[in-house]
Amino acid sequence: MIRLLILAMFVATPLWAAEWLTKPGDVPLNPQELDGLAGRTLTFYDDGQSKFSAGGAYSYTYASGESAFGTYSIAEDGSVCIQYRNGFGRCDLFVRSSDRLILINAKGERYPVRPD
Repeated sequence: MIRLLILAMFVATPLWAAEWLTKPGDVPLNPQELDGLAGRTLTFYDDGQSKFSAGGAYSYTYASGESAFGTYSIAEDGSVCIQYRNGFGRCDLFVRSSDRLILINAKGERYPVRPD
């Protein structure tokens, strides 16, 4: 009986909630918003820019002007996973918190996106 209750808790809990360090009020982007990343460039407060191209191409341009290239995909838990050409990869979760778009990395660090 207890095993069944524990299993039911895991099934009822969204996958991202168990893996991502969100805060109260954080709302992960829905599938339509995630699809809407294609063709967008997001600018962060350190002047870095993430560019999501149609077809899954991705680039990150640092404030220095240097860029890293790769591809992105949307994981089942709603996270955005980047695979860089140099072999490095990571997944991040985008959430809305109040009126802000925020990137949360696997360590739980939060990076707000500048408004358009």
